[in-house]
Amino acid sequence: MEDESKPLREKVSDIIIGKPRSLRDPSLFKKLSLIPLLAWIGLGADGLSSSSYGPQEAFLTLGSHTYLAIFLAMATALTVFIISYAYSRIIEYFPTGGGGYIVASHTLGEKAGLVSGSALLVDYILTVAVSIVSCMDSIFSFLPLSYQDYKIWFEILAIIFLVILNLRGVRESVIILSPIFILFLITHILLIGSGIFRHLDNIPQVYSHLQSGFSTGLSVLGRTGMFLLFLKAFSMGGGTYTGIEAVSNGLQILREPRVENGKKTMLYMATSLAITAGGLYLCYLLLNISPEHGKTLNAILASATFGPSRLGTILSILTIFSEGALLLVACQTGFADGPRVMANMALDYWLPRRFASLSDRFTTQNGILIIGASSILLILYSRGHLSTLVVMYSINVFLTFSLSELGMSKFFITHRKTDPNWKKHLPVHLIGLVLCLTILTITITEKFMLGGWLTLVITLAVISLCFLIRSHYLKVRKGVRSLDELLSLPLSHEPNLDPPDPKAMTAILLVNGYNGFGVHSLLSIIRNFPGLYKNFVFIAVAEVDVSAFKDSNPVIHLENETRNWLEKYVNLARRLGFSAAYYYDMNTDVVPAAISLVEKVMKQFPRSTVFLGQLVFRQTGLVRRLLHNQTAFSIQEELHWKGIPAIILPIRINI
Repeated sequence: MEDESKPLREKVSDIIIGKPRSLRDPSLFKKLSLIPLLAWIGLGADGLSSSSYGPQEAFLTLGSHTYLAIFLAMATALTVFIISYAYSRIIEYFPTGGGGYIVASHTLGEKAGLVSGSALLVDYILTVAVSIVSCMDSIFSFLPLSYQDYKIWFEILAIIFLVILNLRGVRESVIILSPIFILFLITHILLIGSGIFRHLDNIPQVYSHLQSGFSTGLSVLGRTGMFLLFLKAFSMGGGTYTGIEAVSNGLQILREPRVENGKKTMLYMATSLAITAGGLYLCYLLLNISPEHGKTLNAILASATFGPSRLGTILSILTIFSEGALLLVACQTGFADGPRVMANMALDYWLPRRFASLSDRFTTQNGILIIGASSILLILYSRGHLSTLVVMYSINVFLTFSLSELGMSKFFITHRKTDPNWKKHLPVHLIGLVLCLTILTITITEKFMLGGWLTLVITLAVISLCFLIRSHYLKVRKGVRSLDELLSLPLSHEPNLDPPDPKAMTAILLVNGYNGFGVHSLLSIIRNFPGLYKNFVFIAVAEVDVSAFKDSNPVIHLENETRNWLEKYVNLARRLGFSAAYYYDMNTDVVPAAISLVEKVMKQFPRSTVFLGQLVFRQTGLVRRLLHNQTAFSIQEELHWKGIPAIILPIRINI
């Protein structure tokens, strides 16, 4: 009967996204969180998938000087471990998650945190767009050219599919996509293993090629020219390292103990990426791979490694297909971490507060929708051309890396007297800072006119928008803070300890935290309706948002906090001479939970009026509606439909 009474919209939502989860479920956090293996798939796929294009870009930059690839292999593997080690320290010292944004905010200041967060946000949108376009490029390369006209529509459908998966929950989406990740691992173990061990007899020939190549390179380029070429190739392969920061950003979705599991996940990711990227460079050298029109280097390598036999052809197709499909899994990083970066920024008032809210499936629903919609817009803008998106993609991640390394370097210098391990950690972060700044500088220089400028423009636009949003919130907070003077009222009455009379007139006041806003609402009722109400019942719905899940047991902490400030309201009302009580609930959606509580109280106190406070401004507009929720009006509308009197008390903020 309960399902039959549900609106059609809710029934459809339950089928597509899933039924709401209960906060009272004792195994809730276990159902939401990821073990290291699943986190490696969900958060590590972005890093591992970059081996599909990062090593190729660097190798092609070498041109005829392929003898330098052996040094690229070593430098790439070393860089992966240096950056991963640095982010393992971030996990250890900043265990609440947030990665580069939190580190920059806490160590370098709020403005540096904003730059890091904005760069990350743009980067995660590009992660989704680049991964989807690259995936479809791989899949459509097996289809006739006439099908290319439909590619962009399949890219949009793929994003919509992933949005729905992630609205169901990160864990669910990771489990569904995990077979693709496993296929990639198996095929690339075979590819790299066969490429190296079946061609060990080529080592003398490769060694001779390296010797002659160095001699030729020294005579043609000189030591400085050779070093600059290597540095350029190393920087052009910077896409290899994208995604390494994902674990520290998404630490909140890992199972306890989060720090240990985060370090394990980082180790899995770093090891798999270093072996894959370094192994591909060695295979390029051993098999003397050279570019062919219309084929990736990995496709050429697969054909050369597995041979022209029927089994070899099948393995080659599976290998390249798994690379394209893994890029679909790599989108998970954008959908898992992007909304959480937005949520952390919203908690600091850089973005509208609604981005910190959770759906009834405990996903950052608003962020997921924004990431998906923005990715579709970028694909439409680029017309599905990967080259345009990759240029935009390659800058912001190293901007964030550089700020993180700078922040951690400053952190250990500042705490050198209290942290006995600072001498061990600081050199790694300083080396990482030099590496990241080098790659960032060369990438901007090389790709600025090719589209890199657009990434910087978009990032600066996001930063500017965040400044405007925060300046508005700070003005509002300043206005609301003036109301807090009411918290210290001179009260001479003995507290009224009588229980509320169910037959007496009762004022039901919805409150959110013990603050001047709530006290002002209480005093407004007493002033505007003198002697009418004998009872006060305070109702609160503790909203479960992203900040709650920084604790592994968010329900208990939030429940205790809510009870504490509700008791303060009850004590205040009693000292003002009224009988008082309180009721509360916890939910991700305040409106239905508040309606349910009001109906429950109305059954006990039938002679009641509901009161809600609402901020009002001298000038209203679309911007203020977007930045401030309209919860009070939504609740009032629902209560009026049910025949329950509800009055909104205006709380004026003169800004």
